[in-house]
Amino acid sequence: MSKKIQEIQEEIVDEFAMFEDWMQRYEYMIELGKALPLIDEKYKIDENLIKGCQSKVWVHAELEDEKLIFTADSDAIITKGIVAILIRAFSNHHPSAIIEADTKFIDEIGLKEHLSPTRANGLVSMIKQLKMYAVAYQTQLN
Repeated sequence: MSKKIQEIQEEIVDEFAMFEDWMQRYEYMIELGKALPLIDEKYKIDENLIKGCQSKVWVHAELEDEKLIFTADSDAIITKGIVAILIRAFSNHHPSAIIEADTKFIDEIGLKEHLSPTRANGLVSMIKQLKMYAVAYQTQLN
């Protein structure tokens, strides 16, 4: 059985807890960004851009066996790391699980307070967008 969203979120929190300071955490986020399942070039279009992000972030969602698969990219390395964390938590789950999932783990990592206000807003926009995709696909499944 695949892991639940909450289990993945707990793993992410544990991983971030291993680092002493935020420089190490930023480096880790950059590493995560490099490992991100990249969006196909054909989906790098305006309608896949996340509104409210200072840098460009594209997110694409596809339904496979009733699970939502996210791919993404960004033109900024930290932002790419942030979206990689979110995709790791939410990709490959049923839309209803994504809709119901909370995002407390973001606060537990301490991400929001270590981002600039514009990046923190972008983070909120990314979460909203992933959930909106989930709502749209959930409607198709019903």
